[in-house]
Amino acid sequence: MASLVAGGSGYFGQVMVEKLRARGESVAVFDLADTPDRPDDVAFFQGDIMDREALREACRGMDVVYNNIAQIALVRDKRLLYEVNRDGTENILAVAREEGVRKVVYTSTSAVFGVPDALPVPPDQTPRPMEDYGQAKYEGELRCMAYMDQGYEVAILRPCTIMGLGRLGIFHILFEWIRTGSNVPVLGRGDNVFQFVHGGDFAEACILAGGKSGSGIYNCGTDRYGSMRQVLEHLCEKAGSGSRVKGVPMGLAVLGMKVTSALGLSPLGAYHALMYGRSFEFDISQTQSELGWQPAFSNEEMFDETYQWYLANREALEAEQGASAHRSPMKQGALAMMKFIL
Repeated sequence: MASLVAGGSGYFGQVMVEKLRARGESVAVFDLADTPDRPDDVAFFQGDIMDREALREACRGMDVVYNNIAQIALVRDKRLLYEVNRDGTENILAVAREEGVRKVVYTSTSAVFGVPDALPVPPDQTPRPMEDYGQAKYEGELRCMAYMDQGYEVAILRPCTIMGLGRLGIFHILFEWIRTGSNVPVLGRGDNVFQFVHGGDFAEACILAGGKSGSGIYNCGTDRYGSMRQVLEHLCEKAGSGSRVKGVPMGLAVLGMKVTSALGLSPLGAYHALMYGRSFEFDISQTQSELGWQPAFSNEEMFDETYQWYLANREALEAEQGASAHRSPMKQGALAMMKFIL
């Protein structure tokens, strides 16, 4: 089977590429930029998601297109968020159908639910995004649903926050604080239950959805998780650097995150201010039963693995240029002041 990974140069796109190659599939990447470590047997198509002719060339002859292209929650350009996450998704769907691609698999996000009314979020819960990133991704979902209604095969997969080998972005700040023995903040007592998903586990779910006949919507997270405090205390203990988890008043911290983000002084976005101190978990039973999917990593296992990978690759990562936001170290900005407060 021939698969195109749109956004295959990014963190999760590269995980997808490796998982597909391990299955013996023919794999190609569509992205704005190539990566120096792309395997020789993986074709590369350079282009923008807003360029339908570039997409057409990449989609030709493909069986499945995995759409991982997105502007992420940290992006402050509202126009760009909607252009890429909504209109770009429409472009991929239109071109894929015209070129005879059997199925499109769309990577969405748990952010489409904002602060859920019920936990764990049931499979049939209607999304209710509460900030621009979640809204833009949900509008991408609505484009997918419109094609489903017309009989075209589309799968929508919503991951919890993804962890695993190669994942950095805002986690670079957490890992660096723990490496250097600084204390780590949680909001309030940190007893909010928070479910993550390992990148490899989520890639397996996407591939299973791509191989399944028909359309569907699937929520994905680990089946072994606890509170935010639990996972961070476990990581601090394993690291042995002297870091401890410290609670900070939730109202004051959220206000600070909103203000510093609005002023461009913090790497955090509106979604982080909304959700870091709140609980989030999916009911994954439908995903497990319909796809035959079983996550392999717990919250603690995926944090351990990602942190150890960071330690082993820290110096090379600091020197790397041009990687995607989720693969790159992140500047701490105003967050650096927290180290002296905790």
